[in-house]
Amino acid sequence: MNRTPILFLNVLVIATCGLVYELLAGTLASYVLGDSVTQFSVIIGIYLSALGAGAWLSRFLDRELARRFVDVELGVAVLGGASAPLLFLSFAHLSFFHVVLYGVVFLIGVLVGLEIPLLMRILKDHLDFKELVARVLAFDYAGALIASLLFPIFLVPKLGLVRTSLLFGILNAAVGLWATWLMRPLIGGSVTRLRAQGCVVVALLLVAFVKADAITSLAEDGMFADDIVYSKTTAYQRIVITRNRAGFQLFLNGNLQFSSADEYRYHEALVHPVMMLSGEGGRVVRRVLVLGGGDGLALREILKYPSVESVTLVDLDPGMTQLSHRFPPLARLNRDSFDDPRVRVVNQDAMIWLETDAPPFDAAIVDFPDPNTFALGKLYTTRFYKMLKQRLAPGAAVSVQSTSPLFARNSYWCIVRTLEAAGFQVRPYYTAVPSFGVWGFALARREPFDIPARAPSVELKFLNDQSLAAMFTLSADLGPVPVEINRLDNQSLVRYYEAEWKRYE
Repeated sequence: MNRTPILFLNVLVIATCGLVYELLAGTLASYVLGDSVTQFSVIIGIYLSALGAGAWLSRFLDRELARRFVDVELGVAVLGGASAPLLFLSFAHLSFFHVVLYGVVFLIGVLVGLEIPLLMRILKDHLDFKELVARVLAFDYAGALIASLLFPIFLVPKLGLVRTSLLFGILNAAVGLWATWLMRPLIGGSVTRLRAQGCVVVALLLVAFVKADAITSLAEDGMFADDIVYSKTTAYQRIVITRNRAGFQLFLNGNLQFSSADEYRYHEALVHPVMMLSGEGGRVVRRVLVLGGGDGLALREILKYPSVESVTLVDLDPGMTQLSHRFPPLARLNRDSFDDPRVRVVNQDAMIWLETDAPPFDAAIVDFPDPNTFALGKLYTTRFYKMLKQRLAPGAAVSVQSTSPLFARNSYWCIVRTLEAAGFQVRPYYTAVPSFGVWGFALARREPFDIPARAPSVELKFLNDQSLAAMFTLSADLGPVPVEINRLDNQSLVRYYEAEWKRYE
């Protein structure tokens, strides 16, 4: 039997599993630590250097190569398969998480780096050198492509991080176990111990796969101060809702988005100034655009205006826009806003959607998560704001959530100056939200404008004439600072954001 083609399939599996473990570590680190740009960059660098270290160490293995290959494969299965649950639990319970994170990535890289040189040496008697290198590299890169496609499209949204890790650990262990038959003539001696080890590893990982939800809950119970009442991993993010005596809190990738106890302060500040400015001078606000805001709380405030005939909400993640139907307390909080016939939901990247043709809007609310990744940072660039400007009717205004002018002052003023560079007249403002602290917004329009003088005559809990005027009066420690403009080719806002919020970790 010619085992060579089957051994090359092992290269494909090894490459696929190795990259999946790297992607898991990078994604999990960005979930729990934020700072995703730095985390992914460091993890990629550590993993690639570890591959080199593993390849170098392979030179010291001279005997029983097939047996050593099986040992290494089972080692990758145990460490790689357990990597996601291990890192989740480490973050929740250990103060030196970074050491564990980078150590796990390095050890996996070393083991994966050992595997392919061992296989090449096993195969060297069956092919000439040129053919051997060409095929190994071809299967290696093909495996990387498979992993990079499967990971975001199927694995994370369907299985979650923990089950993905365990599944590929099982796959590695199965390859190691299969190799005890495939390479039996090359192993020599008894293979009973190797097969018993392989069976034990597969069995343990299968049990962990079945109990993955319990493992995730155990880890997240240590990460969040309050009881978790809802959690889901979507194709784009990890959604967790916790509850305490004051109400419930929504977290995306570990970052607090709102608390039901005080979210009204944020959403009244975000929505009503722009609605008043857009309706100034006798203009009627009929068509409103919401970018982000998948929780429906900005919708609740917009729908208080009887003149509004339609609201288009563009949010990338259907897991967020459908959350109200899966978690009834949120539906009660947003007053079933997604069931209002005036609301149209579009699950699409906002930047791509802005390129589509649609009638102009009378007002726009931009309620994206904070710019802690390049994917989010692009939604705060001059390019994005210029595209948005083209979708606005004459006299229409825009409000933009703009992170904290106190804790992230450079980030805040970067957003303001980027709006100005895109051709908007901008008035910065802020309010205090107890769950967040001091939080900033930007009110913008193409034409010069004065801030609204009176609060609107709709149901309000926080906003009145006095608080409205106070929001636009910035104290000295919130004032302008020199910053770069955020453009697609520099993403300076993401760099500001990461540097500033890192101080409070």
